Amino acid sequence: MMAEENKTEAEAAPEAAASVEAPAAKEAAPEGKKEGRGGRDNKGRGRGRRNDRKPREEEGDELIEKLVHINRVSKTVKGGKRFGFAALVVVGDGQGRAGFGHGKAREVPEAINKATAAAKKKMIRVPLKEGRTLHHDGNGRFGAGKVTLRSAPAGTGIIAGGPMRAVFESLGVADVVTKSVGSSNPYNMIRATFDALGDQTSPKSVAQRRGKKIADLIGRGSDGASKAEVKAEADAVTE
Repeated sequence: MMAEENKTEAEAAPEAAASVEAPAAKEAAPEGKKEGRGGRDNKGRGRGRRNDRKPREEEGDELIEKLVHINRVSKTVKGGKRFGFAALVVVGDGQGRAGFGHGKAREVPEAINKATAAAKKKMIRVPLKEGRTLHHDGNGRFGAGKVTLRSAPAGTGIIAGGPMRAVFESLGVADVVTKSVGSSNPYNMIRATFDALGDQTSPKSVAQRRGKKIADLIGRGSDGASKAEVKAEADAVTE
């Protein structure tokens, strides 16, 4: 009898040990599975792509978008007329960069999205004096539209009409005086305004082109200004 009891206990011991080891093996299996798939490498690459996308989204959120004009357009087809919408949008970062674009679509939101994407591709850099106004006066023309832009002292504000105001607000100009003569078509006015802004230059760029110092250029135009004032004004020029 004692031999049989010892035998049954000896047989039961391996079975108990196997049952104890089985859950541990089951718990360890998923971890080995993850490592076998190369989960760490995939996660690392995935995180890198996500981090690359975030700055682009943040840059897009910083831009100022102004809807200037929406027009309903139609196309005559065999079965009748097909209606759509055309949108004109101005985009800027408020720090001297701006662009405009237009887009057409069957729905208004889609037309605005197309125009915004086109405006972001055609943004230009405009040098600003003290970050608030233009360096000098300028004239622009497109078709029958003519515009005149004039720099203004601090506190003047944006004296401009509809489409032109949208351009300067998105550009980051705080003081400017403008005049539009001729066509009041928003497309012509916007293009004429950007034609004038494209001719803007700064003392820094002129000095680099002519191989001179900024103080030399400013000193010629100032009447009775001391050297200290001219130097201070030259040092204040950032672009």
